[in-house]
Amino acid sequence: MNAESSSLYGRARVHAALGDPARLAIVDILVLGDASPGEIGRHLGMPTNLVAHHVKVLNDAGLVTRTRSEGDRRRTYLRLVPEVLASLASPALGAAERVVFVCTHNSARSQLAAALWRDRVGGAVASAGTHPAQRVHPRAVKVAHRHGLALDPAGTAFVADVVHDGDLVIAVCDNAHEDLAGPDAPVHPRLHWSVPDPVRIDTDAAFEAAYTDLADRITRLAPAVVVPGPRRPEQPGVSS
Repeated sequence: MNAESSSLYGRARVHAALGDPARLAIVDILVLGDASPGEIGRHLGMPTNLVAHHVKVLNDAGLVTRTRSEGDRRRTYLRLVPEVLASLASPALGAAERVVFVCTHNSARSQLAAALWRDRVGGAVASAGTHPAQRVHPRAVKVAHRHGLALDPAGTAFVADVVHDGDLVIAVCDNAHEDLAGPDAPVHPRLHWSVPDPVRIDTDAAFEAAYTDLADRITRLAPAVVVPGPRRPEQPGVSS
């Protein structure tokens, strides 16, 4: 079994341990502080034998450990192992020289994604198209400005002229993803985001929906990518 498979089995075991509401309630208690099995039982209204069963499952999964009280040596306390909870997150993608967002015309989705990344994450970022238009769509410029982002209306580019080795390439539309899937394609995206094309509908609401979709995906991706250059400090609670 390789390291990746071992990690998957370990994460699956932790997920299984957390799949019972009672065990999840115990973990919720231990996130904030340590507690004895008796204290947990009283807090949750759970009999001692049931607490012992659930604690054993959590312990076997590596989620909790026991420590003996320095006061009453007969008493034990349960402590959460936070790094095991942290391991449930998907593995990091690792380092990339740059993030490059690609769509068909490089006139809306890829432009908005790059502007969002630049504003929210920082580091090296670019955008490109498989069949670039001559200009950025006016509604894309409008929605970007509404959210405090800057787009160059004339700043479109062809994907082969932009992407270099070491870039993390993300196709933000189905057509670009499929165009670049062939063996002779100049670029092969690492990730694909199936963001609906707002130009097809051509309303402010459609462009706003694309912006929101991209913003949510970038929030999820950013912690998994290391890109050179200054990164923006995290701002909990910031919404699009």
